[in-house]
Amino acid sequence: MWQLLAATCWMLLLGPVYGCHKKGSTTNPEANMNIELLSYCHLRGFPENFLVGTKEVQIKNSHCLCFAAPKPVVYLQHGLVASASNWICNLPNNSLAFLLADVGYDVWLGNSRGNTFSRKHLKFSPKSPEFWAFSLDEMAKYDLPATINFIIEKTRQEQLYYVGHSQGTTIGFIAFSTNPELAKRIKIFFALAPVTTVKYTQSPMKKLTNLSRKAVKVLFGDKMFSPHTFFDQFIATKVCNRKIFRRICSNFIFTLSGFDPKNLNMSRLDVYFAQSSAGTSVQTMLHWAQAVNSGQFQAFDWGNPDQNMKHFHQLTPPLYNVSNMEVPTAVWSGGQDCVADLKDVENLLPTITRLIYYKLIPHYNHVDFYLGQDAPVEIYQDLIRMVEEWL
Repeated sequence: MWQLLAATCWMLLLGPVYGCHKKGSTTNPEANMNIELLSYCHLRGFPENFLVGTKEVQIKNSHCLCFAAPKPVVYLQHGLVASASNWICNLPNNSLAFLLADVGYDVWLGNSRGNTFSRKHLKFSPKSPEFWAFSLDEMAKYDLPATINFIIEKTRQEQLYYVGHSQGTTIGFIAFSTNPELAKRIKIFFALAPVTTVKYTQSPMKKLTNLSRKAVKVLFGDKMFSPHTFFDQFIATKVCNRKIFRRICSNFIFTLSGFDPKNLNMSRLDVYFAQSSAGTSVQTMLHWAQAVNSGQFQAFDWGNPDQNMKHFHQLTPPLYNVSNMEVPTAVWSGGQDCVADLKDVENLLPTITRLIYYKLIPHYNHVDFYLGQDAPVEIYQDLIRMVEEWL
């Protein structure tokens, strides 16, 4: 990001002199669209947007690319600090949500608690620390069941297909292994870049694990982590939309996710940056740091036995046991993925009781699963085929 900042400064200083403020600059319209209004979806005739309440009175958004007639339901859940826009930020023939909708499925897009589109609460304000006192546990125990039950009730379907990317798989593995009734409502769990343990992750965010919990809170506070800011939007629409900055912008993505430059549509970097970094809680990041340090798939450690007893009725956080999950599961992993490291994935696979499909894509990084230009060939056509076979 510092490279982008430096490039921006030079652009502002030299742009008017050399006239490069206009040359080579093209901004995709989606870079300035707000998914909460589903502007892009409206253009394609998918207008519905719902607010879903949980048992914790947290209100979260679910977007729906709906059809009037009853159709099989596919629910898409994004990853860490991201949003539902991940599934529609590519061109229609490369975006999973649109491809599913185009072949006749009822597609729902979820937003994790605390991101840009999921910050409404009946009791707490986002300005309060209480609002941000959540991590993966709450997403899996309250938010995901509330969302799935809402969709089931709304569509009058008995089951749905669940697609998760990264953290979207994590909360799926937690929820479906601890909530058997919820698991019965999932026809197939499609896990893209699955994450349970992160013992071998090489993500730059691993550096957070070198800091104490107190140090993290001094640096980032006790509320929101990595929200989408005016600076992010500026970088997206004034820097990354220019050909001369494509290499710098794409390298920033690759540094966080792993390298696969040939598979990224460089002409849409402004959209990717504009729709990325939707935020989460600092507590969620502490949960991830805990997972890296412990090598365990475990609930959040509240820091002292009394708090753990209050939340879990035991002195230490419980471990999550994936082998308790009875949902048919299909998995895709990437050989260049620095977040969902292949060693962690290889440790996960034997614990999946009903593994119906597995594919390793050697050149894939962590974001290729929804940004990759060849994702329709490498993933989506097989995913859609499995949905059709299990109807």
